[in-house]
Amino acid sequence: MKTEFSLAAWAARAEQALDQHLPKAEAEPRRLHQAMRYAALGGGKRLRATLVYATGHVLGDAPERLDALAAAIEMIHAYSLVHDDLPAMDNDDLRRGRPTVHRAFDEATAILVGDALLTEAFAVACRSALPTERLVEIVGTLARASGSIGMCGGQAIDIAAVGQTLSLMALEDMHRRKTGALIRAAVRIAAIAGNADGAELAALDDYANALGLAFQIKDDLLDVESDSATLGKTAGKDDAANKPTYVALLGLEGARSKLRLQGEAIDQALQRLQRDSSALHAIGQWVAVRQH
Repeated sequence: MKTEFSLAAWAARAEQALDQHLPKAEAEPRRLHQAMRYAALGGGKRLRATLVYATGHVLGDAPERLDALAAAIEMIHAYSLVHDDLPAMDNDDLRRGRPTVHRAFDEATAILVGDALLTEAFAVACRSALPTERLVEIVGTLARASGSIGMCGGQAIDIAAVGQTLSLMALEDMHRRKTGALIRAAVRIAAIAGNADGAELAALDDYANALGLAFQIKDDLLDVESDSATLGKTAGKDDAANKPTYVALLGLEGARSKLRLQGEAIDQALQRLQRDSSALHAIGQWVAVRQH
């Protein structure tokens, strides 16, 4: 029997959890806290938080036990966007349909916003009412996903690869780190919280790995096929910066074919769960058809 779920309701719940766990705007230092809230609230797909709730749903966990974890991973994601947009990185002026943090405030504040969001995320994760050994594993998972072997490492590879032609294997390795690591972490921390067994963890990790690649391939397609107003960020920027992408390497049809293959991998991984995984399947479908 299928249980009820709503991706939109989980996204809204994540927004509420972020509002609760972020420092209040009137608390000192006010400008920093206002900028942190500007960066994290009021926009975004909430994909990573929704994955936390959806994975918990599959495992029979209550959403209220996952609120702190959902907020924590969204704070890490928000930090990565703030720093990614900086002049020394992608030098972007638009994010989620609004001026980027360094444009709305200033560059020094944006750097501190990223630092504070990343650091505070670990304190927020530790507010979860979970056994200590699970919290330790969750914090380690978030740290590895965020660091040099995960998201930061992927960004470093991306910067070094500008103007180069990467092999498909190298491109996938980069995006498994830059984009996929935090997506995999979202699924894994919820699985740890829900006490998933070894077989379930393996299936969920394969699901998240395919989902992360699908998300990036779709991003590359949207960068070519969509516009800035729809995306809420600057369209065509990857091509203008001569960055390696799935579209540049495989062409439009090749990238679309690669996206379909990831969809098949998502389905195969979920079949191994032997649970009602319709919530995770719905996220996979959404990633493939989204327009922003």
